[in-house]
Amino acid sequence: MQASSAFAVKGGLGFDIVQRRRLRGFGELRTRGLAPTDRCMTEKRSCFGLSLNSISMGIELGQVRNGLGSSAKYRSIKAQASTGGDIENVEPAKFEKKSSASVLPYVGVACLGAILFGYHLGVVNGALEYLAADLGIAENTVLQGWVVSTLLAGATIGSFTGGSLADKFGRTKTFILDAIPLAVGAFLCTTAQNVQTMIVGRLLAGIGIGISSAIVPLYISEISPTEIRGTLGSVNQLFICIGILAALVAGLPLAGNPIWWRTMFGISLIPSVLLALGMAFSPESPRWLFQQGKIAEAEISIKRLFGKERVVEVMADLNAAARGTSEPEAGWFDLFSSRYWKVVSVGAALFLLQQLAGINAVVYYSTSVFRSAGITSDVAASALVGASNVFGTTVASSLMDKQGRKSLLLISFSGMAASMLLLSLSFTWNVLAPYSGTLAVIGTVLYVLSFSLGAGPVPALLLPEIFASRIRAKAVALSLGMHWISNFVIGLYFLSFVNKYGISTVYLGFASVCLLAVLYIAGNVVETKGRSLEEIERALNPAI
Repeated sequence: MQASSAFAVKGGLGFDIVQRRRLRGFGELRTRGLAPTDRCMTEKRSCFGLSLNSISMGIELGQVRNGLGSSAKYRSIKAQASTGGDIENVEPAKFEKKSSASVLPYVGVACLGAILFGYHLGVVNGALEYLAADLGIAENTVLQGWVVSTLLAGATIGSFTGGSLADKFGRTKTFILDAIPLAVGAFLCTTAQNVQTMIVGRLLAGIGIGISSAIVPLYISEISPTEIRGTLGSVNQLFICIGILAALVAGLPLAGNPIWWRTMFGISLIPSVLLALGMAFSPESPRWLFQQGKIAEAEISIKRLFGKERVVEVMADLNAAARGTSEPEAGWFDLFSSRYWKVVSVGAALFLLQQLAGINAVVYYSTSVFRSAGITSDVAASALVGASNVFGTTVASSLMDKQGRKSLLLISFSGMAASMLLLSLSFTWNVLAPYSGTLAVIGTVLYVLSFSLGAGPVPALLLPEIFASRIRAKAVALSLGMHWISNFVIGLYFLSFVNKYGISTVYLGFASVCLLAVLYIAGNVVETKGRSLEEIERALNPAI
């Protein structure tokens, strides 16, 4: 969701505002048919975050835009409406800049959950061979598969419960509760003397990252200013990538110290504790507090997040949204109704395609793949993959609010298909045999770069944009459940498929999924950049 170049004028002009508005920092709050006094308080304050589609008194919006010329001047008018001074002398976006800076520390605390997400996914990559030898399962690929995939089974459980916990206890308390399975799971993995303890530890850690996968983007979306929501939304994916990279780098000492795998798991205890401590001092989501009827606490939270200047404005927005929402929270079966199924299926399909395209197979087993291709420094090569992921996601963050979500998805899956095809050919064409090692690294790096440009960050960013508030928690849980179930299956059976069909055939299958994803996205996903929730819903389901 982008910052709109909209403005509001207050005072004796009597402008009739009759359309939607966006609330900076709280996602889409939908209102219709509100009177001017519902939009702007009669006292001196500006109406930031409003999106006007019609202005009465015969003034056309297009004419006003032509007269002003820039979004900066739109924001100047918003400030001018409350100050009464000269429009040209008003500094634009003053409050927005302050809000953006004040929320960043809390976004950073929440992203500790994203770092743990990535770290627990990637830590088994380099450590698997060494922990298998230490725990006596070096010859048992089935148990090795369970060590990898139990994390994903736990994450499936966590993803289905994270949204409900956040709705019941609040966002920050859920983060604190989430730190318990994350820390206990890390401790059990670190001290495991048998495979059973390791599997239990991985299960608990998985529950923790499953809960994180649901509440990190939710919390960030509810405290982020609209003008940088796309960027901050993709920061979640960036920190997941940083976590994966940290796990790969942490594995570098393994060659000289085989018992180092225990230290690798123990490292994850640190961000788990910091997450709990940080959230104990972080503000609760004002939107959740308001929904619980905790008005005074919501005002305090708004003041901490956006400054006291915006308390009246934001509270008016929340009140207006509450008056415009009369339907009760949707049930699970409502997700499959004709009204919601199309938008829910898009969210679930994006995560399914994301996983079936092979990304986590590459992350989990890149070390083994590089070794089979003759790369001597396989851990270092995997670390290169992690660095590529971080770099690509950083680029995507800068493009998210400019290029748009749908176009990034199309570019991403197209690049992934081409990269997987290159990888497949490098293992089958005899003419490429002398270069198979180099091509394995190049193809994998290009694949990860392509993934990080769109297929990685966009689906999680789209969820709060395409799901209405009535179905948001359950629809997010269903989509993330699809993510973790498919992730679990791939982690469990990838090595078996490689042994049976060969790595080239498996990679060719991933390339085919990527091409299927391009076709699906082109026909079913709408662009959400700069569009209101109502516009997105109508585009996805014209019958509504």
